Order: sequence, then structure tokens, then C-alpha cells
Amino acid sequence: MTKDNAEIYGLLDSMHKNAECELNFASPFELLVAVVLSAQCTDKRVNAVTQELFKDANTPEQFAAMPVEELERRIFSCGFYHSKAKAIKELSASIIAMGGMPETREELMKLRGVGRKTANVVYAVAYGGSAIAVDTHVFRVANRLGVADSKTPEGVEQQLMLNFDEELWAHLHHLLIFHGRYVCHSRKPDCDMCALQGKCKYFKDSKSDIEDRI
Repeated sequence: MTKDNAEIYGLLDSMHKNAECELNFASPFELLVAVVLSAQCTDKRVNAVTQELFKDANTPEQFAAMPVEELERRIFSCGFYHSKAKAIKELSASIIAMGGMPETREELMKLRGVGRKTANVVYAVAYGGSAIAVDTHVFRVANRLGVADSKTPEGVEQQLMLNFDEELWAHLHHLLIFHGRYVCHSRKPDCDMCALQGKCKYFKDSKSDIEDRI
């Protein structure tokens, strides 16, 4: 890991002391369901839904047995409820067929409806594995900072894995999410309160553009 990247990691860590998964869960399976529900939805909304949902169903067997219409009704406020209910039903059936909840990224990705990002989150957060899940926040912030330069989530993931030490990957994922969620917003990044101005490619490029127009 280069000195610059080590400094970026340190600055992110100093800005986001409490960076961690904000989804509530009591088991790896609950986390898996919550991650599915979190697509295009806030963690706050997901937590409100799962707080009630998990009281009645929190195992693959219970979700597999739940009528899809009931599941759709209960997760409606998370958005995309048709596809999310289908994914939860399918992954539940896959887990039952496999004989239990998988514990590696490769096995998690064998579950129907589970992609690389979701598998990385569960592997890192629930099992303490070394992985970087690239969601929209991670993708945006990594490219803006210049610690990655790719047009695909897979490309960003590979570059972050090359640019940062493996033992930092899981926490780096949360740091980049927090930075994107609370500072480096999509439409209007709050550069004035960001400690990374001196390291950020986006800020340097924006400053140069302003100076060129003066």
C-alpha cells in the first residue's frame, strides 16, 4: 500500500469513527435478507421493516413457507418488492437445498438471487472475511478520490484490493460508504467539511476547472 493510500485510509478513519454496517441483524441469514432489501432503499427503512418481519420469519424454512403475496406486502415499503420477494424466496430455497447457510463468498454466490456485492457484504460483515463490496457509494467515492479508476463495480473492487492491504478491506468498505452517505454526496459533495481535499482527485480537478475559468 502506498503512502498516499495509507494517508487516505487514515483520514477516512478519522472522519468516520463509527463506520460499520448499519443494518440490524442477529444471524448471517438475517443479514443476507436485509442486504437484499437494502437495494435502492435506506438502511433506516430496511431496519424498520425487518424489525417486524424477523419476529415472524428469520430462517430459510420460514421464508420458504411464507406465501409470496404476504412477503411482498410486508416488504412493500422497501421498494422493488416483487423482485426482492422473489430473491428472498429463491435464496431461502437454495440454502435449504445446500443444507445450511454458506460461509464463504464463493458458496454465497451459488445461492439463487445473490450477486457478488451481496456475497461480499455477508462474507465480510457476518463472517469477518476480507472483502470489499462495491455499492453506489463505494463506486462513486473510490473513483472521485482516485484510489480507483474504473467504469464497473468489479473493476473498482479489484483496484481497491490492489491499492489497500487485505486486513483493511472490510473496514474500508464501511468507510467509503459512510463518506459517500454523509459527506461525498452524489449531486453535491460537501467538500468544505472534507479532510481529504488535499488527496482527492475530484476536488483537485474541480479546483483546476474553476481556476481555468477565472
